[in-house]
Amino acid sequence: MDDKKLGWIGIVRLGLVQTALGAIVILTTSTMNRVMVVELLLPAMVPGFLVLLHYSIQLLRPRWGYGSDIGKQRTPWIIGGMFALAAGGIGAAIAIAIMAKSTMLGMAVAVVAFILIGIGVGACGTSLLVLLATNVHGHRRAAAASIVWIMMIAGFVVTSIVAGHFLDPYSHTRLILVTSSVSGIAVLVTLLAIWRVERNLAPADGRETTADSSQKPSFRVAFAQVWEEPISRVFTIFVFVSMLAYSAQDLILEPFAGIVFGYTPGESTQLAGTQHAGVLAGMILVAVFCSFSKSANVGVLRMWSISGCIASAIALMGLTFGAYVGPTWPLQTNVFLLGFSTGAFAVGAIGSMMGLANKGRKSREGVRMGLWGAAQAIAFALGGFLGAAGVDLSRALFGTPVSAYATVFFVEGMLFLVAAFIAARIGRPSVDRNAISPMMMNEHLLSKVE
Repeated sequence: MDDKKLGWIGIVRLGLVQTALGAIVILTTSTMNRVMVVELLLPAMVPGFLVLLHYSIQLLRPRWGYGSDIGKQRTPWIIGGMFALAAGGIGAAIAIAIMAKSTMLGMAVAVVAFILIGIGVGACGTSLLVLLATNVHGHRRAAAASIVWIMMIAGFVVTSIVAGHFLDPYSHTRLILVTSSVSGIAVLVTLLAIWRVERNLAPADGRETTADSSQKPSFRVAFAQVWEEPISRVFTIFVFVSMLAYSAQDLILEPFAGIVFGYTPGESTQLAGTQHAGVLAGMILVAVFCSFSKSANVGVLRMWSISGCIASAIALMGLTFGAYVGPTWPLQTNVFLLGFSTGAFAVGAIGSMMGLANKGRKSREGVRMGLWGAAQAIAFALGGFLGAAGVDLSRALFGTPVSAYATVFFVEGMLFLVAAFIAARIGRPSVDRNAISPMMMNEHLLSKVE
């Protein structure tokens, strides 16, 4: 009898969890960031440190994934992670109110809150992706990746608009009330969306999971087993390099438009909207193409990842050239194409991640997904900082902002080309033949002897 798989309604339900996650995250990383810098007049490095902290704690994603592997259930980790995220979000709002009276005490509370935020995002997000990866038909992976990503963006957008309305006129009390309301709704949506989803699904790995259930190695051993798998290791490097390139332009694109092209704040904000429109278009294109193609397996998704990386590199080279051309360069079109390319790449990468989660030793899907999630978190933590620092360093070396931005965009483009090269290696026979490690082969032979 075939395993049950998630239908479109089930995928959308899990996407709602991602929407809830995004709703809390946008308040803590965007709204509270602004409040600390503008209303409290704190140095920008304060919220920067807290955001870095929430990314850093996600290095533990493999450990949380291992916990869900051993327990054979993802739902408790999703729910528990959402509760931790909600508690962290409310705690962060309370910390800001305390900072207004005592900066040191408020910072202490904020550190605890952002640690909880990192734990919540990591534990909930990792198990959610594993649940999707192990219970979605291959030809639906691209669409599922697009749905959960788009629904997370929807969480950003809706929360920003609605919360922004209720935050005016601003007060710390309003911030706590709005954050508490959003967090409460997010928890409720998660509970309703995840209810009975996993219970109605047959285990995607069936008898093998049961056979392994009596063998519960330590996390250190489980992690070493996953890292020993060549496909998992190469894909981890690909995720890190590609996401580093992906995130490095986050903090410099709008200043670039203002300094080099003379855009006003409103125009640069619209430029960001153009980029996001391109991202959504790229995601939808890949999702539709793969949904209508029954052969949309890991190989096809990998080709989209490679193509998206190359196209992103070309778009960034366009920005490099455009920096020297100046205002006559079609910046809006260039940025839209950059968004389109990164959107296509993102769906291909996430879809590939979901497809590769089952490749290798059984009952290690959570560790694999956690490893890749940790690589992504590190890349995002470093990307924005290195992009901005790269502009400052290049400006000090070359003396002009044009050369500074052009240099950083060029380096980002080269990183995307390196990522495309790494992604191409995943499909090579030399990697696939070694997918079963020597340790796994020895254990297999011993079991035959016994």
